[in-house]
Order: sequence, then C-alpha cells, then structure tokens
Amino acid sequence: MTGMQTRALGPFTVSAIGLGGMPMSMNNDRVFPTEDEAITTIHAALDAGITFIDTADIYAPSWDTMGHNEQLVGKALKTYGGDTDQIVVGTKGGITRAEGETWGRDGSLTYLRKAVEKSLRKLDVEVIDLYQWHRPDRSMAYADAIGNFKTLQDEGKIKAIGISNANVEEIQIAIDVLGEGGLASVQNEFSPKFRSSADELEFCGQQGVAFLPWSPLGGTGGGGGRDVGDRFAALREIGEAHGVSPQQVVLAWELSLGDHVLPIPGARRPASITDSARAADLQLSAEELARCSATPGVH
Repeated sequence: MTGMQTRALGPFTVSAIGLGGMPMSMNNDRVFPTEDEAITTIHAALDAGITFIDTADIYAPSWDTMGHNEQLVGKALKTYGGDTDQIVVGTKGGITRAEGETWGRDGSLTYLRKAVEKSLRKLDVEVIDLYQWHRPDRSMAYADAIGNFKTLQDEGKIKAIGISNANVEEIQIAIDVLGEGGLASVQNEFSPKFRSSADELEFCGQQGVAFLPWSPLGGTGGGGGRDVGDRFAALREIGEAHGVSPQQVVLAWELSLGDHVLPIPGARRPASITDSARAADLQLSAEELARCSATPGVH
C-alpha cells in the first residue's frame, strides 16, 4: 500500500493508523508470538504504510523482561529492508514493575531519567521520538511531573512529549506547563464500547493535540477486537456492505471524529495489522458514521 493518509503528531507527520505493539508482549490470554513472528508483524505494518509504532517499557511478559516490546520494535526497524527514516516510535514510562509483579507509579525525575535511558538502549536509538507519561503518579502534582518530561526533552533524550490516561484538566495542565505546541499527544482508551474519553478527544481537537485511542477496537491487551462485529451488529452490517471487516469500520469511524485522531490498533499477526491499515482508505457515508456513533458504548 502506498500513500496512506497522514496526520500530525506533534512535530511529526505519521500514518493515520498506527501500530500498537502491546499484544506482542502482554495480552489477556498470554499467548505470545515468537520474536521472528513479532518482527514479521511489525514489518507487515511498515509494508502497509504505517509509520507510527506505539510501545512502552512495561509491555513485557513478566516483570524481569521489562523493555521486551521496545526491543522487538528496535530489532524490527533495524532488520527492515525498506526505508525507516520516516518511522516514528512512541514509548511510555512512569509505571513501575518489580519483583513478584509489584506495580506502582513514579513520576520523579530520577526514575524517569533512568527509564528513558533504558528505553533508549532497548530501542537502540539515540533519542526517543515521542515519550509519553503512561499513568499519573498521584503522589505528586501533575504539573511537576510534566516539568520532569520537559527536563528530559531539554536534555535531548526525547523529541516530543505525550501523556496517557489523562482527563481534560490534566491535559490543560500539560499544555500550560509545556507551552503552545509543547504537548504532542494524549493517549486514552476509546472504542465503540468505551466512550468515556469522548470529552478528552474533543478537547484535544480544540487544542491541536493528537488524540491516540488505545484499544480502539475494544480489546485490552489483544484479542478483544476479534468479536467487535458480534457485539455491535451495525458494525458488522456496515462492513458487509463494503466487503470489509468490522474492525476496519471501527477504525474508519474513529478517523472521522477529527483530523487529530490517530487510532493505534494492536496486533500480533501480520494479517491483523494489514487489515487495520486499510481502514485509512475506507469511506463511510454520513448515515453509516451516525450508526457507528449510535452503538451503545460506556460513556
């Protein structure tokens, strides 16, 4: 596929559909592709015209394999036969994962600087394109943590700053701290079944900030998107009318919600991401889009 439509992601221009790497290293049924299979899936995404890959340091099968998904992404980019100069990789930090699967949050500069340096090594890059605060650390003021990300940017470790799992107030704080154009993206859960971040999606559009729906097909950690057509008959019927999968219908609908919306469907097989990438070319009528919007999600 050539000429996939593009969208702005902070200082970058990327494909309208991205690849979510999480299911290759962390998913609900704990079935993981081999390294070769995962790299083949990432290469299939690149072949399909995808130029944005989303990962995180905690995407790993276990606490002692932190950075697993970042390493897969790094290897896939190094071994790809084509041009990777335009590929943008976003990773995340701020969630801690320790022995015995003890999870926590840490937005301190000391922790984040160490996390960034580990991510740089795992991805095998000199600078991280987009570094996202994975989840708020409620033990500290939101603005202070955002200031730590700004410090990492000033130190030349990261190019652009994003936040994840943020509400409207937190998005505004990030914009205030980083200045105009300083916040590249917000990554929140959004799908046909989960609409609770509709306000954040709309606010990002008003502020010129990219909105990255995670689990855009309604799965968390892979697999949930497989039955989206069974759960929402309208999506299946629209897909049948166009001769495409319900998953493509979902992604095309999300793209229609604003030029700032960049869905990042997860995949662990080449066929999944190749199918998802085609959503960028799917044209739905106003009536079809209205039917998608009317599916009963959680608000």
